[in-house]
This record gives sequence, C-alpha cells and structure tokens, in this order.
Amino acid sequence: MQEILILLAIGLIAGILSGFVGVGGGIIIVPALIYFLQFTQLLAQGTSLAVLFLPVGILGIMNYYKAGNIDVRSALVIAAAFVFGSYFGSKYALKLPDFKIKFFFSLLLLYVAIKMLWSSGNQWFGKP
Repeated sequence: MQEILILLAIGLIAGILSGFVGVGGGIIIVPALIYFLQFTQLLAQGTSLAVLFLPVGILGIMNYYKAGNIDVRSALVIAAAFVFGSYFGSKYALKLPDFKIKFFFSLLLLYVAIKMLWSSGNQWFGKP
C-alpha cells in the first residue's frame, strides 16, 4: 500500500510539473523511482517511458490547446522522432552498466540546471 501511495505521489507531482513547466518523465519520475523505491536506473527509465505510452497528459494538452499554446505539427514531428530515438536509446542503454547511465543522466541534469539558472539569473538581474 505504501508503494502505491508513493507511485501515486510521483505521478501527481510529475503531472503537475509537466503541465506547469513541461517536465515529468526524466526529471521527476526517474529520480523519484530511484530514490524512493530503489529502482535501478534502467528500470526507472523504462517505467518512465511506459508512462508515456498512455495518454496521461490529455487534460493538460486540452488546456494548452484551447489557449493556442500547442504547435501540433511540431509536436507530431517530435513524437515521431521520439519513437525512433527511444528505441535506439534504449537499445544502447541496455548494453551499459547502471552506474554509467546514472552518471550520464546526472551530468545532463546538471548541465540543463546550470544553463537554465544562468539564463534566468541574467534576466532576473536585468542583463540581456
């Protein structure tokens, strides 16, 4: 029962953040599964991808679409490429040890965080 509650909390938080700032799978679900439920990196990544299989974002998508904030053509192109990218990315990931994938994932998150922090900090303090 506790695991179900944790999974529900992860899904709720990922859904809220996905609707709010467009993040969920890799940035929320993967680390949460690893740290709260002791999933391996690969199990967490696979589970996160499985979540995308269902139309979990449909209500958020409807709100953004009604407000004119979805480029349908771009979304379809990205989705088509995502299908192939996830196939080849998963094939490669499954050949590597867990610690190497976790290290790469951590570096990616750190890079994105620093880049976003730097650009928002510049805007925050009035620099172009």
